[in-house]
Amino acid sequence: MFDVKKVKCALIQWIRDFFEENGKGCNAVVGISGGKDSSVVAALCVEALGKDRVIGVLMPNGEQADIDMARLLVSHLGIRSFTVNIKETVDSLIKSIPVDLSEQSRVNLPPRIRMSTLYAISQSNNGRVANTCNLSEDYVGYSTRYGDAAGDFSPCANLTVQEVKAIGRELGLPDVLVDKVPIDGLCGKTDEENLGFTYAELDRYIREGIIEDKEKKARIDHLHKINLFKLKLMPSFDPKIK
Repeated sequence: MFDVKKVKCALIQWIRDFFEENGKGCNAVVGISGGKDSSVVAALCVEALGKDRVIGVLMPNGEQADIDMARLLVSHLGIRSFTVNIKETVDSLIKSIPVDLSEQSRVNLPPRIRMSTLYAISQSNNGRVANTCNLSEDYVGYSTRYGDAAGDFSPCANLTVQEVKAIGRELGLPDVLVDKVPIDGLCGKTDEENLGFTYAELDRYIREGIIEDKEKKARIDHLHKINLFKLKLMPSFDPKIK
């Protein structure tokens, strides 16, 4: 049984311990999308460090339909924030690259620009970048390597979507942020449309090993297998090995 109160308190202490050991007095820098993950991570950081040590960064790529949700979170938490529209940078880079980019390359470019933006702001504001991924997304590789998968600390990496939502409610976040239908922010589809199964199905499979639909099980297993490399340290050659 998931004890939401216990886990929330443990998460807050874990964040405090991280900063005590890896950046005493530093600020938490969080990319704010307006979805549940960034909302929960930002709220946890506020609980752990105080709102004066949390910086939110909104990074629309041109027009962002749900930008009001990101602004709502910043207002709700009372944290400092910066808005950086990355469209001009993304468009300029696409024009500058002398090869025809694949659709997947175009989809993954904005998250990698956002990562660079977060680290630039973090380094200039005595910060540590918060990773906002969750276990469910990581399990099937639903993240961009060196994009949204980057960060200095990751509070929710071992929590499923359902567990993250429970933490959000326990933190008193507005329901509209916790229950907002997750959209990838890249190609305009919902996460579940892209994945081919629901997070509820995925979470149950992760925690209980149960899923009735054999085709969905096969798809989850396949995605997990081919994306495992994203969760591991970069392989490096050891010259001592004979």
